[in-house]
Amino acid sequence: MWDRLVNEVRRRRGAFVLVIAVLALVPRLAFSVGYWVDEPLNHDEVEYLTLAESLAAGRGFVYADDRRDHFSRAPGYPAFLAGVLTIWDSHVAVKVVQSALGVLGVFLIAGLARRAAGDSAWLIAAIAASIYPPFVWLPAYFLRELLHSVLVLGAATLLWRGLDTKVSGELEIRRFVLTGVVLGVATLVRPNVAVLICLIGAWLGVRVSVRAAAAVCLAAALIITPWTVRNYEAHDRFMLVSALGGLAFWIGNNPQARGEGDLASNPLVGRAEAAIRAAHPSLSPEQLETVYYREAGAFIRAHPVAWLFLLAKKLCYFIVPVGPSIFMRSALFRTASWVSYFSLLPVGAIGFRRLLRAQQQPIPVWLLGLSALMTILIFYPQQRYRVPVFDPVLIICASTLMKCGSGLRTKSVLVQPVTRS
Repeated sequence: MWDRLVNEVRRRRGAFVLVIAVLALVPRLAFSVGYWVDEPLNHDEVEYLTLAESLAAGRGFVYADDRRDHFSRAPGYPAFLAGVLTIWDSHVAVKVVQSALGVLGVFLIAGLARRAAGDSAWLIAAIAASIYPPFVWLPAYFLRELLHSVLVLGAATLLWRGLDTKVSGELEIRRFVLTGVVLGVATLVRPNVAVLICLIGAWLGVRVSVRAAAAVCLAAALIITPWTVRNYEAHDRFMLVSALGGLAFWIGNNPQARGEGDLASNPLVGRAEAAIRAAHPSLSPEQLETVYYREAGAFIRAHPVAWLFLLAKKLCYFIVPVGPSIFMRSALFRTASWVSYFSLLPVGAIGFRRLLRAQQQPIPVWLLGLSALMTILIFYPQQRYRVPVFDPVLIICASTLMKCGSGLRTKSVLVQPVTRS
């Protein structure tokens, strides 16, 4: 019966695409527009909307007031919000557009699954990603995680297509250039995408082609550099995208850190951060970035054993999300999150093990997962940081458990030795 269904998907792909699109869009719109209405906004949402409204009004990338307790933000998501609000000045419009983005994310996950394991995996991943509750919730919030997810999944898809050209014969550098462009845009949305760029560049340089690695990295740099230059002119210091990286690094690496959660979920860390700002009242968030890095570095050097134990806690909380940040949420949210994730985790782990035994490896998927892991070890884990990248990887792995035909397949010979060019 399963084989017949998968064969039907192959014959009537257009109809199934429409069904999946509806299956994905309806719950996202229902939650965003019908359920999550008039809810209080958190600090991040308020600041993103404030910057977006300033951009839409033509005042530039500035806050409406000049208070010192604002965070330094990356420009990508406020610019996205500003674009939507310029066309339709309504928060509902943002939720509708983000719901459509969520549908695109479903198809990107399903497409990666198909490349890893065929049409059967496409169908499973598409259905799972359509109804997976943490994905359904994302469009309801004015947060950058959904846009970040779609961009990095799109970059992984483009990378895989570029690798296809290596297998088929002549390497098409333009596909790697497009990959770099999308990664550059993603970095302007969430600066830690730089970790993924480094991983992709290193892997391409060693396993595929120095030209391909250079194409990805240089294309990404060309997208990011204008904003970096703007930062230098505005603040007289090098700042790749935003100064929030220093604060995030300190939050995850300080004596009061618990291995998970942000300032709001860790009162001791929140008070320590307030003490740092109080000790430097004249410094802007951009100037404070160096202070945060210095304080975190001093802790790591002075307490290397405690820091290694902290890294172990980060890894545990990343895999088993039971840290302080999730206990701040409602019982309904916690239950739905845990049921969703702990149902997916063991199935994804089995699928991961199975994919590792396959002759041909889905390297773009592994690079996504590794970038998510490295990011939380550098900074700190939290559910909204795990969901956009790691959970899609789990769904892709889980989708391989039911197969049609003769086992796993992929379009790119990614683990066999290739000739560098």
